[in-house]
Amino acid sequence: MNPGTVDESQITLANGHVVRIRTLRNGEDGSIRELCARLSLRTRYRRFLIPIAVLPESLLRMLADLDDPRRLALVAQLGAADGGDIVALGNVAPSDGDRAEVGLVVADAWQRQGVGRALADRLLRAAERRGYRRFLVHGLADNPAVHPLLAHLADVVSTITRSGVSEIAFVRRRPVEGAASDGTAEGEAAGNCLH
Repeated sequence: MNPGTVDESQITLANGHVVRIRTLRNGEDGSIRELCARLSLRTRYRRFLIPIAVLPESLLRMLADLDDPRRLALVAQLGAADGGDIVALGNVAPSDGDRAEVGLVVADAWQRQGVGRALADRLLRAAERRGYRRFLVHGLADNPAVHPLLAHLADVVSTITRSGVSEIAFVRRRPVEGAASDGTAEGEAAGNCLH
């Protein structure tokens, strides 16, 4: 498999909706703009760590950057029967050496349904195929999604909190042989945790 691609996959949520996880494609800036416009102010603040009413074009270009082979963006998209909207976005960007910074946001209406966990799992696996072994996330210290999501997917190496923002270094937890992971367990998917 080309390390620049991700196997497309589908998950069925507990509410019966089907979500497809795939690589972001060129020309989907508008879909990312629409996703961010649907986020509550609180969710935008949790994701970007600043209060923004409208996503600046410079930030949109960074989130949708597909030209740098060291960057990766995955989306979770509803099935056509549900409108086909993108409901979550996950990004990986180089930090230093074999370490990458991870960002993830799930639309408010789709939080706590398994979308964030499924997207984060696939994002970390794809990042490892690109050579990243260590990861970094920045999030508000009081964000209720960060710790449950990382507890499921990662082994935390260190946490430093300054001025209410935590910098968490981690490695992806290897799945236990024979264990199933459908990404739908309770308590994980607020998803607005990873910056």
